[in-house]
Amino acid sequence: MSNMQKLIVWSAAFALFLAGVYVLRDVLLPFVAGIVIAYFLDPVTSKLQKRIHSRIAAVCIVSAVLILLFLLCVLIVVPIVQKQLSLFVANLPLYVSLLWEKIEPYVNDVRHLLPKQADTLRQNAAGHLSGGVKILLGTAQKLLSGSMALVNLLSVLVITPVVAFYLLRDWTKFCLAIRRLMPREEAKTIRSLLAQMNDIISGFVRGQATVCLCLGVFYAVGLTLSGLDLGLLIGLGIGAMSFIPYVGSTVGFALSVGLAAVQFDDWHRVAVIVVVFFLGQMLEGNVLTPKLVGEKVGLHPVWV
Repeated sequence: MSNMQKLIVWSAAFALFLAGVYVLRDVLLPFVAGIVIAYFLDPVTSKLQKRIHSRIAAVCIVSAVLILLFLLCVLIVVPIVQKQLSLFVANLPLYVSLLWEKIEPYVNDVRHLLPKQADTLRQNAAGHLSGGVKILLGTAQKLLSGSMALVNLLSVLVITPVVAFYLLRDWTKFCLAIRRLMPREEAKTIRSLLAQMNDIISGFVRGQATVCLCLGVFYAVGLTLSGLDLGLLIGLGIGAMSFIPYVGSTVGFALSVGLAAVQFDDWHRVAVIVVVFFLGQMLEGNVLTPKLVGEKVGLHPVWV
């Protein structure tokens, strides 16, 4: 078989694989999640295996620790987030009233200067706000009431840990099986390239995930101590969105400053929120990202 024929065969196989993944995307979610979890936990499990000389024992210990951390997160963080959301919903009319008190003088000035344009702007804003609220409520209702959403959630919670456990237990066997499928002539080159790709990708993802975790904790603690009502929720959201550069900090800054401007009468409290984000950006740009991401991918901190 010529190289061109091999390329055509492998390209067709890859296209069929992608088509199958697309068709079965809902069913494959727990399995993909299990594969990702096993991939990231394999280095820790392998190091623990060398110490206790038992793969199954190492897998059990790592799985137990992961489940314990998940349960602690559910038992501690979820009630706090739920309480903050309830408080925000209860205080929402007050926030709207305070916001209107602060912007009413500017609105009146616009009305006096441009009466027709002000009325049109008010009607458009009310229409967009009403439409946005309806869309959000409709989406939330579909997500919460849909039977498939419940099935998908249960499948992820039940199937993913099982898949991750058995993949983690037999990870070495799977890697050996994949190596046997490689062409013997190019096996050494392919293994070398895959090893380099694994080091770079896993280092970047693990480092960036650690950065997101640190930023989430920092912003959650900082915004909560500053007295912001949704400080914990916004902080955790910033950490989750920080995987995309500038998105988490930008969205979080806008939400935090806007909420602080409505919640606090003293602008010094708003300045505290700004300082929290300034320190967070300094921490991310000068310490976390260069150390946790740059060193993992082989870049000097100056370049990062």
